[in-house]
Amino acid sequence: MNPFSFTVATLALLAAGAVSAQSGTLAKIKEDQAATMGVRESSGVLSYTLGDGKYAGFHVEVCTRVLTDVQKHLGLPKLDIRYQAVTSQNRIPLVQNGTVDIECGSTTNTTARRKDVAFAVTTYVEEVRIAVKTKSGITGIGQLSGRSVSTTTGTTSVQLLRKHKRAAGVDFKEVYGKDHADSFLLLETGRADAFVMDGQILAGNIAKSKSPGDYRIVGEVLSVEPIAIMMRKDDPAFKKLVDDSIVAMIKSGEMAKTYDKWFVQPIPPGDTRVGLPLSNATKAAWAKPNDRPVEDYLKK
Repeated sequence: MNPFSFTVATLALLAAGAVSAQSGTLAKIKEDQAATMGVRESSGVLSYTLGDGKYAGFHVEVCTRVLTDVQKHLGLPKLDIRYQAVTSQNRIPLVQNGTVDIECGSTTNTTARRKDVAFAVTTYVEEVRIAVKTKSGITGIGQLSGRSVSTTTGTTSVQLLRKHKRAAGVDFKEVYGKDHADSFLLLETGRADAFVMDGQILAGNIAKSKSPGDYRIVGEVLSVEPIAIMMRKDDPAFKKLVDDSIVAMIKSGEMAKTYDKWFVQPIPPGDTRVGLPLSNATKAAWAKPNDRPVEDYLKK
């Protein structure tokens, strides 16, 4: 090895060591004095846009509280919270590549996803349902045969519908929206006869529609799914801090108050009410905080 090669090799090793030392999310946030929160444009009341780069919702507020605890832990005088809009298709890659530090949308904790990312303890347990126009007369899965059913690209809702025991012999056409607002628009404009998605996303889109009374949520519960905040895999220090912050919110009663604020009380921008009281499934998840995937729920 000549002197030049030795110098290059040495610099490469030093650079690699520096990257390794800075690779953790906490180190990254401390160095930048900023954290990037992954948010959704129209994930019901969990995360949605107010326009002009502003976002709101239950998970947005929970994550803001978590990042306040991160700021205190790191001893930072201030912490800049940046928003990065994500979709069902790109949310996992953007967490993996470091664009997003903490994803605060409506992501189901699944065994498959856990191969690529980590999840905090469950903050909300969702029920996948069907939304239809009131005048359609549709009351359940059996009446979807020959109809068009919308869902959002990158989600598993239609697959859940097809796997349901009451969907046997039911032949329907799938149509896809690029996001949840687009999927609801397909129902709103008559290009779809039903919209299959998380119940709170359905309720949130209905509440914000021009004529909420024109829609209703019907039929069987297709799946019960744990929704959780997502972060990079193999970063135990950051996950512990996030989990500890969420558990503290649960034990202090702050989580229940935050839930009531977004799911029961009038919410911006139009002071509409989603009207979803705290479910027994979510209460059970809070009683024994855990990060179990949806497959554990399906075993019951």
